[in-house]
Amino acid sequence: MSLCEKKSVILKPYSMLLVKQMNILVIRFRQMGDAILATSLLNTLRHNFPDAQIHFVLNERIAPLFKGHPSIDRCITFTDDERHHFFTYIRKVWRVVHETHYDVIIDLRSTMNTILFAFFSLSTTFRIGKDKGYTKIAFNHTIEPCGDKYSMVEYNTRYALPLQPLRSIEPINSFTLHITDEEKQAFGRYLTAQGINLSRPVMLANVTAKLASKVWMEDRMVWVLNHFLELYPDYQIIFNYAPGPEEENARRIYAQMGHPKQVFIDVQAHSSRELVAMAGYVTLFFGNEGGARHIAQAAGCPSLAICAPENSKKVWIPQTQVLAEGISPVDTLAEQNITEEAYLQMSREEKYGLLTQEYVWSRLQSFMQKL
Repeated sequence: MSLCEKKSVILKPYSMLLVKQMNILVIRFRQMGDAILATSLLNTLRHNFPDAQIHFVLNERIAPLFKGHPSIDRCITFTDDERHHFFTYIRKVWRVVHETHYDVIIDLRSTMNTILFAFFSLSTTFRIGKDKGYTKIAFNHTIEPCGDKYSMVEYNTRYALPLQPLRSIEPINSFTLHITDEEKQAFGRYLTAQGINLSRPVMLANVTAKLASKVWMEDRMVWVLNHFLELYPDYQIIFNYAPGPEEENARRIYAQMGHPKQVFIDVQAHSSRELVAMAGYVTLFFGNEGGARHIAQAAGCPSLAICAPENSKKVWIPQTQVLAEGISPVDTLAEQNITEEAYLQMSREEKYGLLTQEYVWSRLQSFMQKL
């Protein structure tokens, strides 16, 4: 059999997909940051299959952020009640995969709940998920867990590789968000009305976080930001926080700083889309790693993030065309003559403690030289 004949045999099961408009379903429940990083896969699918219909399953509360995204044709949302009520969830999953015949289902989480999308649609040609052993009951293509091998952006694009029989897949290792010019201009007018001078540099400071485990010590954050304002007096700082405990934390830090006039504590983005608009006017992002930093990088804003001990900066701070760096406790081991074995025996508080205010300040100064 010639090479051409062998290739024809291999492609025969997929021949119909090569001539029709494909329907692709991507599932990515969980937090905002996870969904933002998943746009690298959506961008890869759009780039390689420009005529496909791409549907994105995600939590309802974060869906507005993805409205109008050029790589998404439809967002399919689940409320928290729908996700946590077993029979309601099953009925909706069944309805989703039977209202539209999907040629490709990609499950980025691959939990016992999410694999139901593929399990209820065994006629789907490509059912792709994470290799967890039990997932083979639903998927006919599996991807090894990420571990520490790839950034999350690179890892997400790997879920498109099983589509190689259709065409050579070119990965797009960037994550993106989209807002309208009108939205950005409106937020610019809001910033000006709040006293922000758009001709001067702006720092977006993530001084707190939704999860307490992701928050660096407040007293050290106060020390670093005060030193920053002394060295860079032309900068304006906007604190990023959500209502509730985060706002209480942010206002406490503001008070500890002495209520400096360069800090705008009451300037707020009232939605995730407004945060994208804000990032368009920001010179740099600094502070605790999280969803806000992902938004900043997706919007093209340089970022320096402090990573919690359990979070790999290689995984969660992808390297794209936008400058992004992380500060992790493991960065200090050689300087402090601490072995990896000794580090693993430390409590998370001890690990966080390795990030001294002097060390973070030196990293911030170095980062400023790259802007």
